[in-house]
Amino acid sequence: MRLIVTAFVGVVFGFLIGLSFPKLSLTKFNISSGILTTIDIKYTEYTNSVPSGSTPLQRPIDNNRSSANATSKKIWVPSNPRGAERLPPGIVKAESDLYLRRLWGKPNEDLTSTPKYLVTFTVGYNQRKNIDAAVKKFSGNFTILLFHYDGQTTEWDEFEWSKQAIHVSVRRQTKWWYAKRFLHPDIVAPYDYIFIWDEDLGVQHFNAEEYIKLVRKHGLEISQPGLEPNKGLTWQMTKRRGDREVHKETEEKPGWCNHPHVPPCAAFVEIMAPVFSRDAWRCVWHMIQNDLVHGWGLDFALRKCVEPAHEKIGVVDAQWIVHQSVPSLGNQV
Repeated sequence: MRLIVTAFVGVVFGFLIGLSFPKLSLTKFNISSGILTTIDIKYTEYTNSVPSGSTPLQRPIDNNRSSANATSKKIWVPSNPRGAERLPPGIVKAESDLYLRRLWGKPNEDLTSTPKYLVTFTVGYNQRKNIDAAVKKFSGNFTILLFHYDGQTTEWDEFEWSKQAIHVSVRRQTKWWYAKRFLHPDIVAPYDYIFIWDEDLGVQHFNAEEYIKLVRKHGLEISQPGLEPNKGLTWQMTKRRGDREVHKETEEKPGWCNHPHVPPCAAFVEIMAPVFSRDAWRCVWHMIQNDLVHGWGLDFALRKCVEPAHEKIGVVDAQWIVHQSVPSLGNQV
C-alpha cells in the first residue's frame, strides 16, 4: 500500500511540474548559417563516399526553407561547367569532336580513323574545281569541313571525298560567322591544328603534311603559307621568300610599323589562309565577335593569343599558295 501511494503522488507531482513550464517548439531554435554550411559539406562528403549500389540518407529540410533552396545546395562538383554543377562526377564530358558515327554497331568500332587535323573551306559550288584540287592536297589525317554560303550541298557528291566530308549550309555568311558558331574550342579539341581557309587559293605548290612538319619544327602557333609575290599580295610579311623555310618578320613601308616586333612587320598573318594550333584557336575563338563579317583587322589582333608573338607567328615559305582573289561570295543574291 505504501509503494502504491508513493507512485501515485510522484505521478501527480510530475504532472503539476509539467504544467508549470511553457511549451517549447523545435521551430524556435535558430541554427547558425556556419553550422548549416558545415552540415552541407559533411553531407556532400558522405554522399561521395557512399558505394554505388547504396542509397544515401536523405538530409532533413528545414520547414522554413523552400524545397528549391534546399535542392540548390546539392552541388556535387563545383568545378563542373556552368549549369552542370549538380551532375555527379564522371558524367560530364565537356569536349566533343567532329568524327562521324554509324547508326548501328559497337561504339568502339565506330571510328576506323581519328584525323589529327581539321581543314575548313567556306565555299560556293562555282568554285568546286578549285576546292577539289585543294582538298586533294590534304591527306587522310585531315577532317574536311565545308561551309556552304550558296545553299548547294548534295551537288558536291560528284567528288568521292565529299561523301566523307562534313557539310554545313547557311546562305550568305562568311567563314568567321561559321567559325564562331561551329568551331567552338571544345568541339575541335581533338585536332592539333585547324586550317580556316578561303575558297580562292591555288595550291599547286602546297603539301599539307609537309606544312605541318615545318610548323612544328619552327614552333609556330599561328601561321599561313607564303603567297606568290606577283598576285593577290597586300602585305610584305606574307610574301613568299625563296631562300628559307619560314620567316617571322619583314620590312614594310616607312612609318607602317611602330616596332619591328608588331604587325604588319612581325607577329602577323592574313585572314585568307590562317592555321591555328589547338591552344591558339581556343584564344582566337573568344576574340571573334558575333557580328564579325569580313574579318578585316582581326589579323592585327591575333598576336594577343600567343607569347612571344613575334616568335610564334610566322609564314611558311617552303609551302606556298596563290591568292586568286575571286570575290564569289559577294555575287550571291
